[in-house]
Amino acid sequence: MAHTNDHSGHDHTGHDHGPGHVHGSTDKKRVLIAACLTGGFMVAEALGGILTGSLALLADAGHMLADSIALGLAWYAFHLASRPATVRLTYGFGRVKTLVAYTNGIAIFVIALWIVYEAWERLQAPAPVLGGPMLVVAILGLLVNISAFFVLHGGDRESLNMRGAILHVLGDLLGSAAAIVAALVILATGWTPVDPILSVLVSLLILYTAWSLMREAAHVLLEGVPPSLDRDLIARDIEATIQGVREVHHMHVWSLDGTSNMATLHACLDEDVDAHQAVSAVKKRLASEHGISHATVEPEFGQCADDGDEHDHGHEHEAAAYHDHHH
Repeated sequence: MAHTNDHSGHDHTGHDHGPGHVHGSTDKKRVLIAACLTGGFMVAEALGGILTGSLALLADAGHMLADSIALGLAWYAFHLASRPATVRLTYGFGRVKTLVAYTNGIAIFVIALWIVYEAWERLQAPAPVLGGPMLVVAILGLLVNISAFFVLHGGDRESLNMRGAILHVLGDLLGSAAAIVAALVILATGWTPVDPILSVLVSLLILYTAWSLMREAAHVLLEGVPPSLDRDLIARDIEATIQGVREVHHMHVWSLDGTSNMATLHACLDEDVDAHQAVSAVKKRLASEHGISHATVEPEFGQCADDGDEHDHGHEHEAAAYHDHHH
């Protein structure tokens, strides 16, 4: 057990992920700057929305409130992820980032639905909107959001946590743009319903992007096979390329945090094969060809150690079905 723990720590402290580790520290700074920019301007925009009576501004301030909280959480997730593994959390804190990405998705969803509801209320009973001050606040908001977007845009776009942060700021950017358009229309024509209509359009766009982020984060949390990998193809590749490996079964492939991939498998070996050499070859193949940095390989001669163990097969329907298919 001690060896496994050590191996896991070794894999995730930067030996295999040197560039990722560097990304992590710069991403952390980027997210903190964006959080400060967003949080600072959110107060001004909320006041502007109340004073001008603009739902588009209030909607954008609502987004910015959630976003400054979300960006703060994203920063904390990066902060936690750099901590080493513990006796209780043997994989470390890497998955906190995915959990935050998922929670962010839910938060965006709730805010967007609230804006749609508010807009419906506004369309029933239109309220007066002060176009001039609204335009000034919206333009300032757009400039702040563009700055935050560029700060984040230089980060690691493979990271779900970073993509969640960028998505929040992009939502704000669209919100500010919609508020500017609404203010211009109100100033030119006096037609106030444009304010709630545009805020709904922005919300719908954000709902769609939030859904895709949540789906990806949920896939990681459910230990799903990473989209770039095919578990069955990897098993067949090992059987075909590693000498002495007759068959691979009970294989699981998952990602810890959306970037570092892991696998466990049973390798059924020919009688005269050196188990240590075969296991080393399998691990090297997984790392070099399939990007799986941490693998646990159980060598077997003859019968599978799990055959006849009802608990295991009851607990792993999917793995058992895969096992049967191979036999």
